Amino acid sequence: MNHSIRLLALASVVTAFAAPTVHAESTPLPIAAARGVGFSETGLGRIDSFFEREIAQNRIPGAVVAIAREGKLVYYKSFGYLDKDQGKPMPLNAIFGLASMTKIMTAVGALSLTQEGRLPLQSRLSQYFPDFGSMKVAVQNADGSERYEAQKRPIYVHDLFRHTAGLTYGGRPDSGSPASKLYPSAASLPMMDSAAEFIEKITQLPLVYQPGTIFEYSEAMDVLGAVIEKISGKTLGGHLSQVIWQPLGMKDTSFHISVDKRDRVAQPLKLDPLTGKPQRIQTTAEDVHFECGGACAVGTIGDFVRFGQMLMNGGSLDGHQILSPAMVRLMTSNHLGKDIVNRVANVEPHRDGYGFGLGVAVRMEPGLAAVPGNAGEYTWNGAYGTGFFADPHEKLVVVFGTVAPGELRKYYREQVQDLVYGAMTR
Repeated sequence: MNHSIRLLALASVVTAFAAPTVHAESTPLPIAAARGVGFSETGLGRIDSFFEREIAQNRIPGAVVAIAREGKLVYYKSFGYLDKDQGKPMPLNAIFGLASMTKIMTAVGALSLTQEGRLPLQSRLSQYFPDFGSMKVAVQNADGSERYEAQKRPIYVHDLFRHTAGLTYGGRPDSGSPASKLYPSAASLPMMDSAAEFIEKITQLPLVYQPGTIFEYSEAMDVLGAVIEKISGKTLGGHLSQVIWQPLGMKDTSFHISVDKRDRVAQPLKLDPLTGKPQRIQTTAEDVHFECGGACAVGTIGDFVRFGQMLMNGGSLDGHQILSPAMVRLMTSNHLGKDIVNRVANVEPHRDGYGFGLGVAVRMEPGLAAVPGNAGEYTWNGAYGTGFFADPHEKLVVVFGTVAPGELRKYYREQVQDLVYGAMTR
């Protein structure tokens, strides 16, 4: 059943892979034959089998996967159901909640201001929002109680990009500070009224670490989005649309889903297959109020593979220069120096040996991690089951969307990377 649905949904794309005369505008990137860019058809077939098996076992309703190498699509397929309850097959242009993959686009949007001389990385955050300058730092005493001390140095914009601002996400299990419980949860952010409400709320809280000392996955990118709004004079969505989405033709990427696109929204299974608890995706189930730069965007896998290819190309795609090559190199280099505690693997356990750049995790060496890859690979994923990684050494860009908002999402991050590298012949 799943196999026949997939073939029906992909009939035109399968033809495109077999016929080089198909117009490039019908797909997000030009098409390449597997062998021509170093992939095995047998290996790619294992990706088909994997998702068909997962769908048959009712672990996810469906998926979309895009693999590009040397600037061309070698694999672009959909599987299973957009909405299993209604029996609707998954289309290639399904709209997913991108969750934390929003952070990468926010980082690019901020760096577009940096290269214009409008947002230096070493500018103080208090320059844009003064109340950040007076936030105290929570320090845990030996008996478990907390005391509060002054910041030893200011929070810089640089800290927002690399999650070293001393902020956190509310109640994260990997946070070592009791003060983290005071922060709003990621799920609550989209329904806040505005960036102003968000900033007012968190600046009344203590920082959980001294700025510049520890990588703590956090709401820093939501703050960076608010900084973008202040500098640009636009909403975050308005700025990202102007500098990224419109130039790259990412027509389905936004913070809001129009009525005419609602029938393309990917729906999760009603119950989490691991826990049996109800599950939903907030940013696609209802319209967001706060265009949060950390997790609130939606979009298609086709749109995001174009965004990823732009980064792979050194900041340009189809004649549109979004960032300079130097800015992309800066973004995708490790920014966690020797004096910063690196806790990236606390968030992504299979990514031991990764540092963090400006909005992306960056692989530092070929070993240590539980997945294959090369030094220089950069990545980040979304809590609703989407994923992205790019490997400059292999000229490889991979984007996938499942609809798995529970813990099962972490399983697909590791498996997809194994499957993709396992299908390569050079």
